[in-house]
Amino acid sequence: MASLVKSIAKSGRITCAAVDSTDIAAKAEQIHKTSATVTAALGRLLTAATLMGVALKREEHSITLRMQGGGPAGLLIAVTDGLGNVRGDVETPVVEIPLNAFGKLDVAGAVGKSGSLSVVKDLGLREPYVGQVPIVSGEIAEDITHYYAVSEQIPTVCALGVLVNPDLTVKAAGGFLIQLLPGAQEEEISRLERNVAALPPVTRMLEEGASPEQICRRALEGFDPQILERMRTEYRCTCSRRRVERALISLGRGELAQMIAQEEKIEVNCHFCGKKYNFGRADLQGLLEKAGQKE
Repeated sequence: MASLVKSIAKSGRITCAAVDSTDIAAKAEQIHKTSATVTAALGRLLTAATLMGVALKREEHSITLRMQGGGPAGLLIAVTDGLGNVRGDVETPVVEIPLNAFGKLDVAGAVGKSGSLSVVKDLGLREPYVGQVPIVSGEIAEDITHYYAVSEQIPTVCALGVLVNPDLTVKAAGGFLIQLLPGAQEEEISRLERNVAALPPVTRMLEEGASPEQICRRALEGFDPQILERMRTEYRCTCSRRRVERALISLGRGELAQMIAQEEKIEVNCHFCGKKYNFGRADLQGLLEKAGQKE
């Protein structure tokens, strides 16, 4: 499981959450069989979702990140609950493109820069909150920072990283999210900027053995950070046969009747975990009857 720490400056005006999401990115790679660049892109988005999810008030609340940048990877999705447990999907799992100008995996090239990042928050209200901003870099961390600045007016620093081994497994993945709360002083902002500028890349810190708590303490050095919570998060799919049945019923009697007439059985695959659910004609007939009761 991934480890996550939430912290706050003693003044109460700066928060920092940091996560070692290596296990999450590794599970995503195993499920989706992604190429190295797509592993880095999806791993970053999942890490961002985890950091955002733990700020929700309740476990059943959720955030969905949808990144459509026009690049060859297509649509990337990450969904988190209020405990930071995430699941994700990518339209095109294998994208082979050259390294970028810095000799790194070209995440921006795979994601693209001509689309948008949308954030859907389901807080148990009648309608979910939807925020959407143009993609500014395609590197994901900068786009998350831009979202907070534009849609929520919260000064934010986001750093994300995924290091992929030559055999395509994940060596390290993680990130941090720093936010200024109302009342932050100019000297605090200046000190924080110096701290952030001095931090090595997240994956380097993780490779060198730094824990999420140590990353928080380095980011908030000089602010006497207090640890609010230590958590465990994971890649967790919430699919079930019952949920698939409800989805099939929602198609309506006409669509179900057509399936029964044309197919002896159907197979429904979960996009988030790859699990397969099989339904024979007798199963479909039962769902058809339930659909009729709902009409």
